[in-house]
Amino acid sequence: MTDLPLYLASRSPRRRALLAQLGLHPPLLEAAVDETPWPGETPADYVRRLALAKAGAGHATLPRETPSAVVLGADTSVVVDGTILGKPRDRNEGLAMLARLAGREHQVLSAVALDDGTRRDCRGQSSQVRFRALDADERERY
Repeated sequence: MTDLPLYLASRSPRRRALLAQLGLHPPLLEAAVDETPWPGETPADYVRRLALAKAGAGHATLPRETPSAVVLGADTSVVVDGTILGKPRDRNEGLAMLARLAGREHQVLSAVALDDGTRRDCRGQSSQVRFRALDADERERY
């Protein structure tokens, strides 16, 4: 997969920044993927499934002149007490999530997938994160 052009199937500015630190500036592809967890799906399986789905959906949208390319898809989720915290829908939900995370430990699960149209590969990582206690003013500024 290393000699093919690289595309990124992600809207995340952070992913673009991380790749830029490596000197990579891949073109972006739209990868519309339903991010609803499946019943009984573990958080680790969820992030791997989404990373693979994003890479595959991105590969399906490659420009006609570039059918041979590698597409990178990724997903990261925060997990508290076995529950996946999705993207907050609004400011209030974001503040509630910060209050839930503050002063305790949680998991951050990430997966990165590559799809070249014939092969797919995915790797995952789990990190334990301790979030310090935050008062209401700090949560507002965060």
